[in-house]
Amino acid sequence: MKRAIKHISLLFAIALMFSCKASKSVYLFTSFHEPANEGLRFLYSNDAYHWNAIDHIFIKPEVGDAKIMRDPSIAQGPDGVYHLVWTTGWKNDKGIGYASSKDLIHWSAEEHIEVMANEPTAVNAWAPELFYDEENKYFIIVWASTVPFRFPKGQEDENNNHRLYYTTTKDFKTFSPSTLFLDPGFSVIDAEIVKRAKNDYALVMKDNTRPNRNILVAFSNNPLGPYSNYTARFTEPYSEGPSMTKAGDSWLIYYDSYRLKRYGAMRTTDFKTFTDLADSVSVPVGHKHGTIFKVTKKQLAQLLQAAEQTKAAKHE
Repeated sequence: MKRAIKHISLLFAIALMFSCKASKSVYLFTSFHEPANEGLRFLYSNDAYHWNAIDHIFIKPEVGDAKIMRDPSIAQGPDGVYHLVWTTGWKNDKGIGYASSKDLIHWSAEEHIEVMANEPTAVNAWAPELFYDEENKYFIIVWASTVPFRFPKGQEDENNNHRLYYTTTKDFKTFSPSTLFLDPGFSVIDAEIVKRAKNDYALVMKDNTRPNRNILVAFSNNPLGPYSNYTARFTEPYSEGPSMTKAGDSWLIYYDSYRLKRYGAMRTTDFKTFTDLADSVSVPVGHKHGTIFKVTKKQLAQLLQAAEQTKAAKHE
């Protein structure tokens, strides 16, 4: 009986999506659940404020010694192919995971890209974020790594004193040499590039220092920087994993408020003044941070259908 109700609910959701004429697209939010050993999940939303979970694992982590998938980031290229990168280990791992897909359901063989292979003492490679640079027609991958004794550490342990690094690629086969992306003078992780307009970029990131551990923004006229004009920290302490999307005339910044054990959200039009929306959004319990992007309603229906077919096959 429960299976029949779920099946009817799925069909109703799909029908509702196709009957709605207001928008041809919906929002997807990449996700994972702790302890990060299951793989890629998705949330979806029609308005970017209220989210629903797709109860399905779309790709399981197979690379890296720890075999985990944290911080999944997806960006689509001009050819329509989706590219996925993720964190493969907490420490003693200089690489990131990579796979690609044309439909977000069927994925290429996973690869482990050793982005910090040129740094013998690097501790990690955390939270890679993808950004497609339309001007230069390549992808930028930004991540956080610790290279002990390279930068002033303040209160941080040498193995937890992060800076941001990057590489560029057009085909995910050849990569520019990994190099320093940003040293803001403090330990920094979880950085995501946002294009606001031509020659106008914002970098949303986590100040990972004690006692801050919260989120701020810097600005540049180039996605590779240099970034300056840092804002004040605008979220509560113990906030991380900012994820941005445009909804109407506003930008929404979602983040994991891990001490409060909930998802936070801020609305802004200029990335300088922020309105707290934590009590106005709904995010499923268990969701951990990823990236937000848009797909067509047909694509979402296909994702829901794939999830339902997998469930049905397990019960046969």
